[in-house]
Parts: sequence; C-alpha cells; structure tokens
Amino acid sequence: MAFSGFLPTGALLDSLIHISNEVSSMEKFPFVQVRNTSTMIRRTKLLLSLFEEIQETNTKLPPSSILCLTELFSVIQRVKLIIQGCKDGSCLWNLMQTECISKQFYVLVKEMGRALDILPLSLLHITTDIREQVELLHKQAKRAELIIDNREFQRRDDLLRLMASNDEKNSKNKGFVDFDKVKDILSNIGLRDPLDYEEEVSKLEAEAQRQAGTGGLIVVSNINNLIYLVSRAKSLIFSSNEETEKVKGSSVQYSLTALRNFDLSSSSQMIVTNIPDEFRCPISLDLMRDPVIVSSGHTYDRTSIAQWINSGHHTCPKSGQRLIHMALIPNYALKSLVHQWCQEHSIPIIEHPSSSLSELERSSKGQRNSSENAIDHLSAAKAAVDAVKMTAEFLVGKLATGSPEIQRQAAYELRLLAKTGMDNRRIIAEAGAIPFLVTLLISQDPKIQENAVTALLNLSIFDNNKILIMAAGAVEKIVDVLELAKTMEARENAAAAIFSLSMIDDCKVSIGAHPRVIAGLVRLLREGTSTGKRDAATALINLAVYNINKASVVAAGAVSLLIDLLMDDKAGITDDALALLASLLGCHEGLEEVRKSRVLVPLLVDLLRFGSLKGKENAITLLLGLCKDGGEEIAGKLLMNPRSIPSLQSLATDGSLRARRKADALLRLLNRCCSHSHNTF
Repeated sequence: MAFSGFLPTGALLDSLIHISNEVSSMEKFPFVQVRNTSTMIRRTKLLLSLFEEIQETNTKLPPSSILCLTELFSVIQRVKLIIQGCKDGSCLWNLMQTECISKQFYVLVKEMGRALDILPLSLLHITTDIREQVELLHKQAKRAELIIDNREFQRRDDLLRLMASNDEKNSKNKGFVDFDKVKDILSNIGLRDPLDYEEEVSKLEAEAQRQAGTGGLIVVSNINNLIYLVSRAKSLIFSSNEETEKVKGSSVQYSLTALRNFDLSSSSQMIVTNIPDEFRCPISLDLMRDPVIVSSGHTYDRTSIAQWINSGHHTCPKSGQRLIHMALIPNYALKSLVHQWCQEHSIPIIEHPSSSLSELERSSKGQRNSSENAIDHLSAAKAAVDAVKMTAEFLVGKLATGSPEIQRQAAYELRLLAKTGMDNRRIIAEAGAIPFLVTLLISQDPKIQENAVTALLNLSIFDNNKILIMAAGAVEKIVDVLELAKTMEARENAAAAIFSLSMIDDCKVSIGAHPRVIAGLVRLLREGTSTGKRDAATALINLAVYNINKASVVAAGAVSLLIDLLMDDKAGITDDALALLASLLGCHEGLEEVRKSRVLVPLLVDLLRFGSLKGKENAITLLLGLCKDGGEEIAGKLLMNPRSIPSLQSLATDGSLRARRKADALLRLLNRCCSHSHNTF
C-alpha cells in the first residue's frame, strides 16, 4: 500500500492558484494592519506567478518542491484567514490587539521563508524573471522584521489613555472627556456614520461571545468597555443637541443590552454627588445603602437588584450569568465601609427593613446552593481593609466558639469573603481562619464540611496561603472529604482544592506521594458529576507533570476510565480526558496501557475531525506518541482507517500551529511506514 502525505501535484497547484487568487483579489483593505496586509498580498501575488508558471510547464516536480508547495499552501491559507479576520472583525478590537496580530503576520512571513528554503529553483523549468522574483522574495522573507504600524500603536495608546481619563472624570460626575479626540480616533478606523457604529457594536458583541469561554472575565470586560465607548460616542455624535447634553450628563459606566429597557427612575431616593465608584450600585449608579451579593458574586443595592429580579430577570445584570438562586446575601464588609463614608460626609443612612435580620439568624430559614463564580472587588483603601479585617476576625471567633449552626454560617460567610480578592484572602489567613477551617473538615455536619473545604479552596488562590494550608496538615483531611463527603459539591471542591494547592511544584510531589490522593481523584473521575469529573481531571493533569505521579495515575486505573469517558457524550470532559491521556504517554506504564486499547485509535481519528481546537491538539499528540518508538501496530491501524489520512491532511492545513506541526510529523512517519512496507514486499 503506497501512501503520500501530500496532495497530487495537479490538485496541489490548482489549490495554490485558487487560494492565491482569493488573497490577491482582496481589494478593500481593513482599516487596521494596512501595512502588513498590503505587504502580504504583494508577496502572495509574486507566488501566484510562480504557481501559474509551474502549472504551465506541466513537468514532473522534484519531491522537495512538492513539500515546499504544501507548506506554502498552508501559509497562504492562514494569510487569507488573518486578513479576512482584520476585514470582517471589530476594528476597535483589532486595534487593541495590534501587536498580537502583527506578530501573527510576522510568523507567517518567517514560515514562508522557511518553506522557500527547500524550493529547488534550479530544477524548475521557470523563466529567469520569475526565478529572480522568487529569490528576492525569499531573501526579503528571511530578513523580515516585525512590523507594528506606529500610527495604529499611537491610536491605541491614545484611546486607552482617553478611557482611563474618562473613568476618572466619571467618578467625579464631569462627563465625557476630550470627545473630539474620540471622534478622530474612531473616524481613522472607519467609523464615520451611524451604520458604521452599529455594525461595530455588533462585531464587538460577537467578539465578546467568542471570548467568553476562552478569554476570561478581564477580556470580556475590556470588550464590554469598548461596546460602551462606541455606543456612547454614537449618541454624542449623531443625537440632537438636547439629547447630547442629556448623554453628557450621564455617568453610566457599563453597556448592557439587557438593561436598556430597565426602569431606573425609582431606584434612587436621593442624589448624592462625589460617590466613590466602589460604593455605587452597578444598576442605579446611586449609593448602595444596603449592598447585597447575588449568586454570581456581584454586589448591588438591595432595592435595585430586587426590582431587576421581580421584573422577571434571572441573570446577573453585570456578567449576564444565570443566577442559580435568588437569595440576596448582605455584604457586611462593604456596608460597614459605606456607613462610615456616609457619617464622614453627613449623609443620612436609610435602612431597608428587609436588611435588619442578621445573616446568622437567616441561615436557618433556607438552604443556599452557593456556587459563586466571579465577585466584586472591594476598595484597597485602608478603610476597606479595616472593615474586612474586622469582619474576618469576627467570623473566625464564631468558628472557634460558636455552636454548629453558627459555625456553619460563619464558614459560609468566610467562603464568600474569600472570593473577593487577594487582599481579603490574605486578611482572612492573618485572622487565623485556616487552622479552624481545617479542623471543620472532619465535621459530621455536611454543610459545615462543604463550606470549610470551599473556603480553603478560595483561600488557596493566594499563593502564600497554599503554604499555610499545607503546613496545617490539610491534605489528609481534604482527601477524607474527597472520598467520604456526603455532598458531591464538597467532593468536587476538595478536588479543586488539591488542584490549587498543587500549583506549587513542591506541593505536587508531596500531594502526589499521599497514598490516597490519586486514587480518590480517580474515584471522583468515575463517580462525579460533569463538574466533579472535570475538577478531578484537572487536578490529575496538574499532578501528572511529574513522572512518578504519572505512574500512580496509571496504577489507579485511570487509562481505561478515561477512554470510556471519551465515548460518553454526557460526561462532558472530552478535552480534559484527552489532555490527561496525552500526559500519561510520558511514562512507560502509561504508554503501554494506552496501546492496549482497541477502540482508542478510531476515536482519536474522529476527534481529529469533530473535536474542539484543544481536543484536536491532544488527539494528534496521542496518535503521534502511540506511533513513535515501536508503535508500528498503531501506525498500521491508522493507515487502514480510511478517515485517518484525510483528517490528518486537513489538520496539517487548518489546525493550530501546534496541531499542524504534529500532524505533519505523523504524516511523515506514516509515509515512512508505507515506504518501508512497500520496499519489504
């Protein structure tokens, strides 16, 4: 059976000419990356002349030229994608990412130069003009440097400074700053009429959706700030004078589609000027007299958020996250700070009747499922630190001397407080909370145990606290929770705590050496919910950085379980299972155990076609690792699978940089296997 990792010469040239024509015919350049785009299109046009002449000669090509043309096809295809992204994507977001995008162009130029390194021009029947043009292109590509347009760089910096200045002014209720400069910047990137502004907002919203799962809260927040900037600028430019003055007087600092039709008129009882931003309700922008925390972790004034919820909304106004419960939990630390500020400025404090009942009293009247995610950040000012310190010391005292009911609620409130930033995590640890929380891990009360292990998880995010938690002998008790806790949430958070603690290299060794840690994580991987399985898998991936831990994971029976999870659509941890299997190939025991599976190879081939970006990378890593160093049997199975070669070729063209490299390596390995087999017969 003969095999070639490349397209037939005719089809390859046809594809090259087609893709090069598409790039060369791009007439309307994007408003950002103009220089990189025009330079890359010029290079592609030169290559197009080469491809057309090679096709016209209709002669057999040397093998090295076929490899070069295959590499160039991959490069030009990615050139098309990046230029198309600059044209069709958000101009503002591309401006903010100007360095990153410029580096992508630079990488493609260098890859083009490396591909031309192996092009045997002397063996090709082409004219002298074309040969000289390609030689010049080759030299230019080898000498090419990173190009960052200074004008775009300056516009981006001006915009960032402007937004920072705007934030300062808004905090003093002085309205928008240097609006003419904003208009000039937006005009330079193509926003010149209302339709342009509306289209830009739509593109930014689409970008926020794309970044939500990968970019993190900070990236999404930055995009939302840009959405607000464009929306407000549109109002200022294209509204009537009366409307413009109204907008200029507004200090709204967010742009949420869900709040556009929300009635804010009744949410402010009294206009107070010069309110610090951290004391303003994100909905009403008025002083938070009774700050409460919703299940997403964000803080609002009780009246405003209650009106939001009562009007039928079930999402957090700030993050858009669905609220898993509707309980409004008082933010005592912030409330204390607000009251202190009100007294200093002679502002009357109006209490809401519903807030008079203490949190500890209310705890026995309802159950709360507290899977908080992101939470608001308190001010780092001394008054805020003192308020947190006072609250932490009070709660630690309740942990030490309170009844089980009081301990349960105190652990719960520390759990919440530990999610509010690094300063709070440090302050809680300094208040002496960690030893008491570790002791509560062996409580017979399931909720006390759950709150204690989750509070320790949150505290462990602060690196210094990792050392304190380890020194308090927490690992043994966390493993008990992992194996024996009565609630699945406690077991899941115990696994997450092991992951967090093992972020320190020394802890990876000591935690992995514990006789029950890895077995307990594998058990949760088998028995847990999707969240629990994911927590267990990520903890195991982290521990498996060390080879000695890899062998322990294999010995605990993880390999066969992970392969079963790949076939279970409901498990929802395909990417994590693949990542862990790929990691286990790094030890002899893991490699041998994975090679025993008869179902894994076809599964991996399917994942090359239908998996996520991360899943494809790990699938190709697994296949390459299985075929190397004595993996002829696996290579034979791959060659017998009719879907494997097309999937690998597609990945070598369209995959991520890491996936393309591994796909190319595997194609070459399979090609050698075929050649060896063919020569044998």
